[in-house]
Amino acid sequence: MSRTRTVNRLTLGGAIAALAISVVWGGNVVALKIGLETFAPFWSAFWRMVAGVTVVALWGRSQGIPLVPPRGERRLLAALGLLFVVQISAMNHGVSWTSPGYAVVLLNAHPVFANFIGHFFVPEDRLSWARVLGLTLAFGGICVVFLGRPDTALGAKPILGNLLVTFSGSLLGARTVYTQRLVQTIDPVRPILWMMIFSLPVFLFLAVTLEEPLLQPINTAAVSAVLFQGVVIAGLCFIVWTTLLKTISPGTLSMFAFCTPIFGVLLSGVVYGEAITPRLLFGVLAVTAGIVIATRRWVKPPSPVAVSEPAR
Repeated sequence: MSRTRTVNRLTLGGAIAALAISVVWGGNVVALKIGLETFAPFWSAFWRMVAGVTVVALWGRSQGIPLVPPRGERRLLAALGLLFVVQISAMNHGVSWTSPGYAVVLLNAHPVFANFIGHFFVPEDRLSWARVLGLTLAFGGICVVFLGRPDTALGAKPILGNLLVTFSGSLLGARTVYTQRLVQTIDPVRPILWMMIFSLPVFLFLAVTLEEPLLQPINTAAVSAVLFQGVVIAGLCFIVWTTLLKTISPGTLSMFAFCTPIFGVLLSGVVYGEAITPRLLFGVLAVTAGIVIATRRWVKPPSPVAVSEPAR
């Protein structure tokens, strides 16, 4: 069954919210890097999701939203949870092996993948020539950064780390498209909540089996970094972002990530003293410019589109 919905209604308030979240997301990789100095990758993911589940569940209860998914949603949410586990696992290990500056550029190139995937699955996200030009430029920036080697003090295995972060970015793009399809017929809170609930036992099992609980004595910076990722990123930002996906297409919404790599690279320089090399600068500018070029499409008037409702 299909429904006709007006997707891609970008209001001023929606644009401001998307831009603000993208700026906050710029601090995600730096916070993750700080936390990974104390918590190994799977433990970091587990504690982040504990905080995130708490925030989202409390929000859902306060809004009177049914949190237990009906039978018809469970398989769809399980698939989202599996995608989420792989994406976060790749991101955490990748960030632990490369520098935060390189990681933030590669991870936040996810609009390239979201737009490419959306072309095949979201009717209003077809690729135009302007969008292809922008995405090609952004992809060139990804390639330049991917082949770089940051300071070894910040990245012990840069090529492997870059590969995993790029892979995580591609999965994040796929997850954006898949989530947009889900929230057309499912309240946005349930996909956020249940992908994290699904991940909790997986991350805990992997952490207990493969990692030490602490890499160094616990400290305020590490705890604050994990709470920032869990409460702000996995909780508040995911709630707002997924809610916006109900009326804005994934390709259009993901374009607001253009400021995320800029802010993330600057923050990495402040926190870690990471030098902005010509390669990193070119990558940031190419990714940003490519996303801005492709973003120009959202000013066109929206039109009703048919959105297929997931099978129940």
